[in-house]
Amino acid sequence: MTLLDVTIVNVAIPSIQTGLDASEQSVQWVISGYALTFGLTLVAGGRLGDVVGRRRMFLLGLTGFTVTSAVCGAAWSGPTLVVARLLQGVSAGLLTPQNTGLIQQLFDGRDRARAFGIFGTTVGISSAAGPLIGGALISAFGAEDGWRWVFYVNIPIGVVAMVLAVRLLPRTASGGARAVARQIDGLGAALLGVAVLALLLPVVEAQAEIATPWWWVLPVAPAAAWLFVRRERGLLRRGLPPLLDVRLFSQAPGYAAGLLLATVYFCGFAGIWLVLALLFQDGLGYSALESGLAVLPFAVGSSLTSLLAGRMLERYGYAVLITGLVAVVAGFLAFAVLLALGVPDHLALWAAPPLFVAGLGSGATISPNFTLTLASVPREMGGAAGGALQTGQRIGSAVGAAVLAAIYRLTLDGRGLGTAGAVTFVASAGFAVLALVVAVRQRRVALGR
Repeated sequence: MTLLDVTIVNVAIPSIQTGLDASEQSVQWVISGYALTFGLTLVAGGRLGDVVGRRRMFLLGLTGFTVTSAVCGAAWSGPTLVVARLLQGVSAGLLTPQNTGLIQQLFDGRDRARAFGIFGTTVGISSAAGPLIGGALISAFGAEDGWRWVFYVNIPIGVVAMVLAVRLLPRTASGGARAVARQIDGLGAALLGVAVLALLLPVVEAQAEIATPWWWVLPVAPAAAWLFVRRERGLLRRGLPPLLDVRLFSQAPGYAAGLLLATVYFCGFAGIWLVLALLFQDGLGYSALESGLAVLPFAVGSSLTSLLAGRMLERYGYAVLITGLVAVVAGFLAFAVLLALGVPDHLALWAAPPLFVAGLGSGATISPNFTLTLASVPREMGGAAGGALQTGQRIGSAVGAAVLAAIYRLTLDGRGLGTAGAVTFVASAGFAVLALVVAVRQRRVALGR
């Protein structure tokens, strides 16, 4: 649900504008505000799970997400929907890191790789299937009110998930309010929040207007990040629990590289869904459902390789990840060439093979990177470490969506639809190439070269 809601809203933009008579700025914040608050709370949510218990935080986040989804669907104005989406993002940030924390806690060795394979499948499919599910709901319930069901669909899923969580998630000893006050670094959480906010706020605003005045806050991000690292190191020297143990970046093999790879990869991976919605719906006049069906081959390819890649990881290691990234680059470049030669009739059919290849590669990238990145993380830091990894993904998603949408719109004004799409997908492939460089270098480190 939490990852589905990153992309499912893209195809609902015209429906939201029709149903609520919402301004373009409000609609932009419906999309980007969720990513902003999602990214702000991930590390703190993961650390809270480490301290007070992952089952408790899972249920709290799930309840909040289900309730805010209902409020989103019932929203009576653009500002109401924006506020509800911001709160929905907070709930997602509390819920999501409990998944990786529970996998760290409950599984070892081959079983952990298989569990992360299932998790990676969920990440890939939910992100890629968002446009299809959103399009189907809008087609079924109409342009004026179909957008409401994009949010209402989370309610039955959330209720079922609550029942299953109560029955299946293990109870563990957990601290109460005193443990939170003693073991949660409030100042560190505030500094990290300022760093993420200063980075994402101008990026979010730039998606509506690239000349946004909010660019002035961007230099605050590295300053706040430096203060956060300094704060966490000081706590470690004094023997106090940090929000995020920064020793992970130097002492946990593969963690820093995996975090960087995830951030860079998601710039290209998550950013393409907004661009594809613009290409198919605004550019070619596809309906929301037709636009969703056009990107289905990517989701199918991702689902086929995610589980298989998780099982092959123990035998082939980084070779699985590298092969996946090569396939992503090949698929994106093939689609770019197709568009550069001129937008053909029935573009969705022509796009299916390259998107399928890219999906195969994505499935062999996301879940292996989770497994390799978190393999050496101590269990007691699994929630915070997973939260930091997913924060990198959210930052990458927001930055990628802004950069790729800007490239598409700027190129479209002067060069036309085919060239705009081609240039954008070359840029997406460029992000995947950067991730490939990180993977190749880390493989050499792992092999001791």
